[in-house]
Amino acid sequence: MRDPEDELKALEAAGLRRRLRRLESPQDAQVSLAGSGKCLNFSSNDYLGLANSETLKAAFQKHLETYGVGSGASRLVCGTMSPHLELEEILAGLKKSEAALTFGSGFATATGILPALCGKDDFLILDKLCHASLIDGARLSGATMRVFPHNDLNKLRDHLSWARSKATRESRILVVTESIFSMDGDRAPLREIVGIKEEFGAILLVDEAHAFGVFGPQGRGLSAELGLESGIELQMGTFSKALGLSGGYVCADQATIDLILNRARSFIYSTAPSPALTATISNAISLVAGVEGDRRRARLWSNIRTFSDEAESAIIPLVIGENEAALNASEKLLAAGFLAPAIRYPTVPRGTARLRFTFSASHRQEDVTALKKTLARLEFD
Repeated sequence: MRDPEDELKALEAAGLRRRLRRLESPQDAQVSLAGSGKCLNFSSNDYLGLANSETLKAAFQKHLETYGVGSGASRLVCGTMSPHLELEEILAGLKKSEAALTFGSGFATATGILPALCGKDDFLILDKLCHASLIDGARLSGATMRVFPHNDLNKLRDHLSWARSKATRESRILVVTESIFSMDGDRAPLREIVGIKEEFGAILLVDEAHAFGVFGPQGRGLSAELGLESGIELQMGTFSKALGLSGGYVCADQATIDLILNRARSFIYSTAPSPALTATISNAISLVAGVEGDRRRARLWSNIRTFSDEAESAIIPLVIGENEAALNASEKLLAAGFLAPAIRYPTVPRGTARLRFTFSASHRQEDVTALKKTLARLEFD
């Protein structure tokens, strides 16, 4: 039998062992890290600076008094409370879809909806750089899975042509991509993907996790910015990035949402999220979709442009290569007062270990300038 200590030693030798970092402050542009003191945080997905928002903290406290702390059961037993239904109505309206369903996390969303919609007679075609939750959901489904090289439209077309030749009249063919990719920060060619999937009679799921709140009118996402919402059958996302909270969602037509509700095991067999948290998410959506959201998006994009005129999103990677080199680079930055942990395999492909810088509306311009100057000064092996 394998000894866990031996496996940990192998991870250590490969530069792949992970350890938890303890923050002793709220999530913000500046955090207090145990053992290192205060540092500027360029690793969080809190794009609009809402994780420590006074407005949302006050709303959470109010909702705790109204709804309590827990939901008591899964949504299909007795855990569905008014905040859950109200949030889904708000989401569907915002995303211009017939209906929405929420989950406890983005991971639970992906691993719930793909097996709910696809089985052994169906076909799932994914971009190679899709998030691990989407890959795991596809594997759990039992559907025939094909992966196309990142943003390779010709290979996507080939896979769809092949799937269509094998599909029966009952088969479902589902294309899966992200709008903003989490580790590279680049955009999917959504307009072209929508056109190709329609050509082959497929349906499309777009994960807007890193675009929701950041792109498009009212922060509705990259799909909305491009005017493609009506051409995308399933819009998925999370509340844990730009909204500063936690949870996941999917928006689709009513029949699809009802089917997911009846089949998604991560929904059926999970206690419903806290009603106070859920009600606060509704408040966060109202904030993000309004004037305050516009103001924060403008500040975020100003920070991004201060760092790079060529950035496609709030995620900007610095690919270093080997694991140890990325770890050393991260430690050098931390010593200089910047938190940007090394990202390694299996989160990114082997040989592409990196620092992943993420920007927030809560950063000051001088914070971003200081990071840029420090990167120019430091030498990374």
